[in-house]
Amino acid sequence: MRPRASLISIAVAGLMAAAAPGVAAARVAPAQIVASLYATHKVFGAPGGRATGETVSWQRPITHERTVLPVLRDRNLGRQTWLQVLLPGRPNSHTGWIRASGTQLGVIRWHIVVSVGARRAWIYYAGQLKRSWLVVVGAPVDPTPTGQFFVEENIQEPASFAGNPYALATSARSNVLSEFDGGPGQVALHGMGGGLNATPGTAVSHGCVRFLNSEITWLAHRIPDGTPVTITR
Repeated sequence: MRPRASLISIAVAGLMAAAAPGVAAARVAPAQIVASLYATHKVFGAPGGRATGETVSWQRPITHERTVLPVLRDRNLGRQTWLQVLLPGRPNSHTGWIRASGTQLGVIRWHIVVSVGARRAWIYYAGQLKRSWLVVVGAPVDPTPTGQFFVEENIQEPASFAGNPYALATSARSNVLSEFDGGPGQVALHGMGGGLNATPGTAVSHGCVRFLNSEITWLAHRIPDGTPVTITR
């Protein structure tokens, strides 16, 4: 199955948010093509080229849901279709090619944009601004990384867990912390439960982006895995 060129063009634009987020909603594309994995995939440096040694599991480690990756473009080589996808983990915002076989394509219309400098998040649906909130970003010593990312997992946290009630675990990783609280320094968009209360508009986190509990709940009820997350300066 070969994705239509028009849809792949939308996918590329979907990862290119406005330089001044929240100012021009038209520059956030109305849709993002994504690939749901039905098998663990080897990652290749080019279509039909050598494997990089990296693999992407078909299943997420916490929720056990299928892995969903944003698609940047496709290429046909003989009877084989290849997809260039945005990948989770380090180095941040890295990409690779996977075989289209063992995937199912879909469309996501949500897009989250966070400005570290403005300490604000803008939430778009179908290219239109729906919400804008002040958020808590990383402290100067533990800054929130910038780049093009996506939601890996939408996790409902127990009441005892720091950052409850929800966490949208992203593909971003801290540029300062290689490990945090037993994890890989993964950056999440999460709530302020469990003692993480802070004033929206401040920079005091370890790199994650904190939302008021009502805001992260609103997001968690709408945002699917694979949703683009653009973090700007």
